[in-house]
Amino acid sequence: MNPAALGLLSALTYGVGDFLSGLSSRYDSPLRVAALTHPLAAIVLGLLACATGAPLPPAADLWWGAAAGALGLIAVLAFYRALALGPMGAVSVGAGALSAVVPVGFGLWGGETLGVLGWVGAVCVLVGTSLLSLAPGSGQSGQSGVLLGLLAGIGFGFYFVLLGQAQSTSGVLWTLTAARVCSSLIVFPIAAFTVGLRPNRPVLLLASAPGDTLGNLFYLLAVQGGGLALAGLLTSLYPALTTLLALSVLREKLRPAQWSGVALALAGAALLTRG
Repeated sequence: MNPAALGLLSALTYGVGDFLSGLSSRYDSPLRVAALTHPLAAIVLGLLACATGAPLPPAADLWWGAAAGALGLIAVLAFYRALALGPMGAVSVGAGALSAVVPVGFGLWGGETLGVLGWVGAVCVLVGTSLLSLAPGSGQSGQSGVLLGLLAGIGFGFYFVLLGQAQSTSGVLWTLTAARVCSSLIVFPIAAFTVGLRPNRPVLLLASAPGDTLGNLFYLLAVQGGGLALAGLLTSLYPALTTLLALSVLREKLRPAQWSGVALALAGAALLTRG
């Protein structure tokens, strides 16, 4: 399949998945949502790795994946809670933008260089997320949701940093499987003994499950077929899908300053993938 089409499919599945996860978290505890969807993702990723004949990576890569899964779980729980508090569009854009900034920062710290477009993108992300956080559109809960979403974005950034420590590219599906297995082993028993595992909206929760897994799969296929820059640029559009769904389905409203923040953050995330 065309790499550009795969990148757009990745953005679509990530965006729709975030929207459905946020909607599900308004009826079920984020703990329960993660406890029921992460094991499904682990099973699907493991089956995909077997079906494609992916070789097992070195043990160190699996440990990096597990560490990423544990840290990513905290970010996911914060993100689901933030999406439940809303506004969903602003939360998704802010988290997505900051998740792109953190790996760039680590790369610079490790000696990598950033071009002019990259620096412009970083500034746009920081200014855009500031506008999102300083101009809440739905009272105190909306402000809390946006701020929590920004913290989740930082957590996602560190999740990608940890995954980036894995050396094997051919065994990346197993590394992602290790991440989801680890997060499942942590969140499942906690949810079982605290909030319980019986969902209030099982159909909605199940519908939200494939988004992350399919997003990862299409992203990896796009990288293999068209390179990191193309895949990253197109996948970075996913918060726009979540925003459009929130505006059209939930009738969310953003203030003018927040619209400016959305535009700057999305533009900055795109520039970072090119810079």
